[in-house]
Amino acid sequence: MKILLFGKGGQVGWELQRALSVLGEVVALDFDSTGYCGDFSNLAGLADTVRRVQPQVIVNAAAHTAVDKAESETELARTINALAPDVLAQEAARQRAWLIHYSTDYVFDGSGERPWTETDTPAPINVYGQTKLDGERLIQASGCQHLIFRTSWVYGARGGNFAKTMLRLARERERLSVIDDQIGAPTGADLLADITAHAIRHVLPLVGHNDLTPSGIYHVAAGGHTSWHGYARFVLETAQEAGVALKATPESVDPIPTSGFPTPARRPHNSRLNTTLLQNTFGLYPPLWQQGVARMLAEIL
Repeated sequence: MKILLFGKGGQVGWELQRALSVLGEVVALDFDSTGYCGDFSNLAGLADTVRRVQPQVIVNAAAHTAVDKAESETELARTINALAPDVLAQEAARQRAWLIHYSTDYVFDGSGERPWTETDTPAPINVYGQTKLDGERLIQASGCQHLIFRTSWVYGARGGNFAKTMLRLARERERLSVIDDQIGAPTGADLLADITAHAIRHVLPLVGHNDLTPSGIYHVAAGGHTSWHGYARFVLETAQEAGVALKATPESVDPIPTSGFPTPARRPHNSRLNTTLLQNTFGLYPPLWQQGVARMLAEIL
């Protein structure tokens, strides 16, 4: 089997290179790759890449994820998050390949307290969420076999993340202020990659049996939920237990509302995702968010 992976340099793409390697040959590309085009602003180049590689599976881990910058880069965000995935979907349909694509809880407005299900009506409140929703809809309209994984609060041990920022600030300051009215589940890039590999292994034997293939949208997030404030306290508690010297203790992390930290893009308050459909379809059960964060902290502390 040949797998074409886009966005190999991102947190999820980095973990996908590991997780997908046991399934077959992986052609992994980034925006600056040579030989094949991985630049999502070059739509013709992307189509040419898929035609030349002729993969059985396309995995798209590339995206415009700078939520605030997207407010002023609307066309670029739409090209990368919607038009480029549409090109991949059209080519996947022509080649009868599977397309694996990642989306976000930001397609919802963040209202209420109930975890969002796949059948809830999207209503994005920022440009990033709207362009990701546009991408979902274009993929669905293409007719290709696809798995769209909506996720939230993604982190990885590689590169920057919220936990590393909190640790740095806690070494510099005696008190921290962190938002407490946005609720979600920190979800590891490694967890997303492993679930992707299992899902691909599940669907490939079903190719040609359209009545059996679980093509569609699935919510993928770690179990449980917390606020950014609770996330920060957990990080500092874990660091303290590991003997890391910090100026700020978990008790000195002050809760603040979203309104106390204004940003160009509005953020949803409720980012909870219901993963029941994923569990029932693939037999995969995401662990509690604390397990993944603790493992990541063990790597970086």
